[in-house]
Amino acid sequence: MAKTLFITGASSGIGAATARVAVDSGWNVALFARSADKLRDLASELGERALVTSGDATHIEDLQQAVAQAAGQFGSIDAAFANAGRGLSTPGTEAGDLDDIRGMIDLNVLGVILTARAVLPELRKTRGTLVLTGSAAGRRHISGSIYGATKWFVHGYAGNLAEEMREWGGRCSVVAPGMVDTPFFDEGAPDKLQPEDVAKAVLHMINAPERAAIREIYLMPQT
Repeated sequence: MAKTLFITGASSGIGAATARVAVDSGWNVALFARSADKLRDLASELGERALVTSGDATHIEDLQQAVAQAAGQFGSIDAAFANAGRGLSTPGTEAGDLDDIRGMIDLNVLGVILTARAVLPELRKTRGTLVLTGSAAGRRHISGSIYGATKWFVHGYAGNLAEEMREWGGRCSVVAPGMVDTPFFDEGAPDKLQPEDVAKAVLHMINAPERAAIREIYLMPQT
Protein backbone atom coordinates (compact mmCIF):
# COMPACT_ATOMS: atom_id res chain seq x y z
CA MET A 1 0.00 0.00 0.00
CA ALA A 2 1.27 3.49 -0.86
CA LYS A 3 2.51 5.62 2.00
CA THR A 4 0.99 9.02 2.80
CA LEU A 5 2.68 12.39 3.35
CA PHE A 6 0.80 15.24 5.06
CA ILE A 7 2.08 18.68 3.94
CA THR A 8 1.29 22.11 5.40
CA GLY A 9 1.95 25.19 3.29
CA ALA A 10 1.26 22.98 0.28
CA SER A 11 -0.33 25.55 -2.03
CA SER A 12 2.89 26.90 -3.58
CA GLY A 13 6.68 26.95 -3.47
CA ILE A 14 8.44 24.24 -1.48
CA GLY A 15 5.21 22.61 -0.29
CA ALA A 16 3.75 22.22 -3.77
CA ALA A 17 7.08 21.01 -5.17
CA THR A 18 7.31 18.43 -2.40
CA ALA A 19 3.82 17.18 -3.23
CA ARG A 20 4.81 16.74 -6.87
CA VAL A 21 8.04 14.92 -6.06
CA ALA A 22 6.28 12.72 -3.49
CA VAL A 23 3.55 11.67 -5.94
CA ASP A 24 6.18 10.95 -8.58
CA SER A 25 7.85 8.70 -5.98
CA GLY A 26 4.65 6.75 -5.33
CA TRP A 27 3.38 8.54 -2.21
CA ASN A 28 -0.12 9.77 -1.49
CA VAL A 29 -0.22 13.41 -0.38
CA ALA A 30 -2.61 15.30 1.88
CA LEU A 31 -2.39 18.98 0.94
CA PHE A 32 -3.01 21.56 3.68
CA ALA A 33 -3.02 25.36 3.34
CA ARG A 34 -5.44 28.27 3.58
CA SER A 35 -5.65 28.71 -0.22
CA ALA A 36 -8.24 26.08 -1.08
CA ASP A 37 -8.43 27.13 -4.74
CA LYS A 38 -4.69 26.68 -5.24
CA LEU A 39 -4.83 23.32 -3.48
CA ARG A 40 -7.63 22.15 -5.74
CA ASP A 41 -5.63 23.15 -8.81
CA LEU A 42 -2.61 21.26 -7.50
CA ALA A 43 -4.69 18.21 -6.62
CA SER A 44 -6.20 18.24 -10.11
CA GLU A 45 -2.68 18.14 -11.52
CA LEU A 46 -1.56 15.34 -9.19
CA GLY A 47 -4.59 13.08 -9.58
CA GLU A 48 -6.10 10.51 -7.24
CA ARG A 49 -3.04 10.36 -4.98
CA ALA A 50 -3.75 13.91 -3.74
CA LEU A 51 -6.29 15.02 -1.13
CA VAL A 52 -7.24 18.65 -0.37
CA THR A 53 -7.52 19.43 3.36
CA SER A 54 -7.58 23.22 3.60
CA GLY A 55 -7.27 25.19 6.84
CA ASP A 56 -5.11 27.45 8.98
CA ALA A 57 -1.92 26.00 10.49
CA THR A 58 -2.35 28.21 13.57
CA HIS A 59 -5.71 26.54 14.39
CA ILE A 60 -5.40 23.14 16.04
CA GLU A 61 -8.97 22.20 15.11
CA ASP A 62 -8.26 22.71 11.41
CA LEU A 63 -5.12 20.60 11.63
CA GLN A 64 -6.75 17.79 13.59
CA GLN A 65 -9.67 17.65 11.17
CA ALA A 66 -7.28 17.54 8.21
CA VAL A 67 -5.16 14.79 9.76
CA ALA A 68 -8.26 12.72 10.50
CA GLN A 69 -9.48 13.24 6.93
CA ALA A 70 -6.12 12.17 5.49
CA ALA A 71 -5.87 9.09 7.70
CA GLY A 72 -9.44 8.15 6.82
CA GLN A 73 -8.90 8.60 3.09
CA PHE A 74 -5.55 6.83 2.79
CA GLY A 75 -5.52 4.53 5.83
CA SER A 76 -2.44 5.98 7.53
CA ILE A 77 -0.04 8.90 7.68
CA ASP A 78 3.56 7.80 7.31
CA ALA A 79 5.28 11.18 7.19
CA ALA A 80 4.45 14.85 7.66
CA PHE A 81 6.07 18.05 6.46
CA ALA A 82 5.48 21.10 8.67
CA ASN A 83 6.31 23.61 5.97
CA ALA A 84 3.91 26.52 6.49
CA GLY A 85 5.71 29.74 7.33
CA ARG A 86 6.28 33.34 6.26
CA GLY A 87 8.46 36.38 6.69
CA LEU A 88 7.74 40.01 7.56
CA SER A 89 6.55 42.80 5.28
CA THR A 90 8.98 45.14 7.05
CA PRO A 91 11.79 43.50 9.03
CA GLY A 92 13.31 44.84 12.23
CA THR A 93 12.43 45.14 15.91
CA GLU A 94 11.63 48.87 15.73
CA ALA A 95 10.52 49.16 12.11
CA GLY A 96 8.36 46.05 11.93
CA ASP A 97 4.59 46.19 12.41
CA LEU A 98 3.64 44.46 15.67
CA ASP A 99 0.61 42.68 14.23
CA ASP A 100 2.77 41.42 11.36
CA ILE A 101 5.40 40.21 13.84
CA ARG A 102 2.78 38.42 15.94
CA GLY A 103 1.29 36.78 12.87
CA MET A 104 4.66 35.52 11.71
CA ILE A 105 5.56 34.13 15.13
CA ASP A 106 2.14 32.45 15.37
CA LEU A 107 2.70 30.67 12.06
CA ASN A 108 6.45 29.99 12.19
CA VAL A 109 6.53 28.86 15.83
CA LEU A 110 3.07 27.96 17.11
CA GLY A 111 2.02 26.57 13.73
CA VAL A 112 4.91 24.10 13.81
CA ILE A 113 4.04 22.99 17.35
CA LEU A 114 0.36 22.58 16.49
CA THR A 115 1.17 20.62 13.34
CA ALA A 116 3.32 18.26 15.39
CA ARG A 117 0.62 17.96 18.05
CA ALA A 118 -2.01 17.10 15.43
CA VAL A 119 0.02 14.58 13.43
CA LEU A 120 2.08 12.78 16.09
CA PRO A 121 -0.73 10.37 17.10
CA GLU A 122 -0.86 9.09 13.50
CA LEU A 123 2.93 9.03 13.09
CA ARG A 124 3.22 7.03 16.28
CA LYS A 125 1.13 4.28 14.65
CA THR A 126 3.45 4.08 11.63
CA ARG A 127 6.77 4.96 13.36
CA GLY A 128 6.79 7.79 10.87
CA THR A 129 8.92 10.82 10.11
CA LEU A 130 8.17 14.50 10.72
CA VAL A 131 10.13 17.08 8.72
CA LEU A 132 10.22 20.76 9.69
CA THR A 133 11.20 23.60 7.38
CA GLY A 134 14.10 25.43 8.94
CA SER A 135 16.40 27.83 7.17
CA ALA A 136 19.98 28.91 6.73
CA ALA A 137 18.72 31.95 8.68
CA GLY A 138 18.24 29.66 11.66
CA ARG A 139 21.89 28.60 11.63
CA ARG A 140 23.56 32.01 11.85
CA HIS A 141 22.99 35.48 13.31
CA ILE A 142 21.49 38.08 10.98
CA SER A 143 21.26 41.68 12.12
CA GLY A 144 17.88 42.25 13.75
CA SER A 145 16.17 39.30 12.06
CA ILE A 146 13.05 38.22 13.93
CA TYR A 147 12.29 35.81 11.09
CA GLY A 148 15.71 34.22 11.59
CA ALA A 149 14.98 33.87 15.30
CA THR A 150 11.79 31.90 14.53
CA LYS A 151 13.90 29.52 12.46
CA TRP A 152 16.38 29.16 15.34
CA PHE A 153 13.36 27.92 17.28
CA VAL A 154 12.51 25.43 14.54
CA HIS A 155 16.03 24.00 14.58
CA GLY A 156 16.04 23.64 18.36
CA TYR A 157 12.55 22.19 18.47
CA ALA A 158 13.39 19.69 15.73
CA GLY A 159 16.29 18.32 17.76
CA ASN A 160 14.23 18.09 20.93
CA LEU A 161 11.32 16.49 19.11
CA ALA A 162 13.69 14.01 17.48
CA GLU A 163 14.70 12.78 20.92
CA GLU A 164 11.05 12.52 21.98
CA MET A 165 9.97 10.65 18.85
CA ARG A 166 12.99 8.37 19.04
CA GLU A 167 11.44 6.81 22.15
CA TRP A 168 8.78 5.13 20.00
CA GLY A 169 10.72 4.69 16.78
CA GLY A 170 9.76 7.91 15.04
CA ARG A 171 12.10 10.44 13.45
CA CYS A 172 12.15 14.22 13.27
CA SER A 173 14.26 16.05 10.71
CA VAL A 174 14.80 19.63 9.62
CA VAL A 175 15.52 20.83 6.09
CA ALA A 176 17.47 24.10 6.14
CA PRO A 177 17.70 25.84 2.77
CA GLY A 178 19.37 29.08 1.87
CA MET A 179 17.68 31.35 -0.68
CA VAL A 180 15.05 29.49 -2.72
CA ASP A 181 13.28 30.81 -5.81
CA THR A 182 9.75 30.95 -4.35
CA PRO A 183 7.02 33.60 -3.84
CA PHE A 184 8.70 34.31 -0.47
CA PHE A 185 10.93 36.70 -2.45
CA ASP A 186 9.00 39.41 -4.32
CA GLU A 187 11.47 39.63 -7.19
CA GLY A 188 12.24 35.91 -7.34
CA ALA A 189 15.66 34.26 -7.17
CA PRO A 190 16.02 32.19 -10.35
CA ASP A 191 19.77 31.73 -9.92
CA LYS A 192 19.38 30.29 -6.41
CA LEU A 193 17.94 27.01 -5.12
CA GLN A 194 14.76 25.76 -6.75
CA PRO A 195 11.80 24.39 -4.73
CA GLU A 196 12.44 20.96 -6.27
CA ASP A 197 15.90 20.91 -4.67
CA VAL A 198 14.35 21.21 -1.22
CA ALA A 199 11.58 18.75 -2.09
CA LYS A 200 14.10 16.09 -3.05
CA ALA A 201 15.89 16.60 0.27
CA VAL A 202 12.60 16.07 2.12
CA LEU A 203 11.93 12.84 0.21
CA HIS A 204 15.47 11.67 0.96
CA MET A 205 14.79 12.05 4.68
CA ILE A 206 11.39 10.36 4.74
CA ASN A 207 12.54 7.52 2.47
CA ALA A 208 15.66 6.76 4.52
CA PRO A 209 15.81 3.23 5.98
CA GLU A 210 14.44 2.92 9.51
CA ARG A 211 17.93 2.47 10.94
CA ALA A 212 18.95 5.94 9.69
CA ALA A 213 17.69 9.18 11.21
CA ILE A 214 18.71 12.11 9.04
CA ARG A 215 18.40 14.93 11.56
CA GLU A 216 19.20 17.82 9.19
CA ILE A 217 19.89 18.61 5.56
CA TYR A 218 21.47 22.02 5.01
CA LEU A 219 21.16 23.27 1.42
CA MET A 220 22.90 26.30 0.01
CA PRO A 221 22.96 27.70 -3.53
CA GLN A 222 26.31 27.49 -5.29
CA THR A 223 26.02 31.06 -6.60
